[in-house]
Amino acid sequence: MKRKIAGFLLPLALIGMLLSACSDSDSVFYTGDTSSNGGSADVDVSKVPWDYRIVQGKVGDLIGSDMTILPDNELLPNDGNYATGDDVWTLQYMDAELTTNSQQKSDIHLSSWNTIKSYKDEKSAKEDLANLKVSLKSEVDLVGVYKTEYQGKTRNFAVLSLPSGNQIKQPINDERYNEMKNEKKVEVLLEEVHDFANYDLAYAKFRGWAN
Repeated sequence: MKRKIAGFLLPLALIGMLLSACSDSDSVFYTGDTSSNGGSADVDVSKVPWDYRIVQGKVGDLIGSDMTILPDNELLPNDGNYATGDDVWTLQYMDAELTTNSQQKSDIHLSSWNTIKSYKDEKSAKEDLANLKVSLKSEVDLVGVYKTEYQGKTRNFAVLSLPSGNQIKQPINDERYNEMKNEKKVEVLLEEVHDFANYDLAYAKFRGWAN
């Protein structure tokens, strides 16, 4: 697994383009589109890396060259020559299937957690995790801000276009609404979730406002 982050691979604006360029069969990325026979708008489907986590467990039974990890009895290759009862840390990933229509409305389906590899110590697992989930500050396109009113209460929202090509909506207060209503770009905090099989591919997730 690559651990070098310096240089940050490619500009964030290109990440969305990378989704359609991936052909690695081990990668969690895929893209596609469907059209209904009734002439409705096209729907784009993308599968992207969504999250990673570290889970501590113990080695259970040894089965040939494999081992079970307790408490869930997940079967993994025993590449580290573990013995029954050894502590073990595993790195797990979750991917997401994103369905987006021509109006940029999206549906998300999250997968279950799947284990990538095992570690003899937590420090090594955290080093890999830090390279797969990278926090950064970036400038993104502000699609616009708007107000809604319901039962006498006003709510403000901002719509952002993220580097991966998807649009998100975030609630904002009156002060931020006034600051942003004439802006075209805003600075935000992002989390880049990298594909473990092809590190150059990443999906950007909104994590807050930079100021």
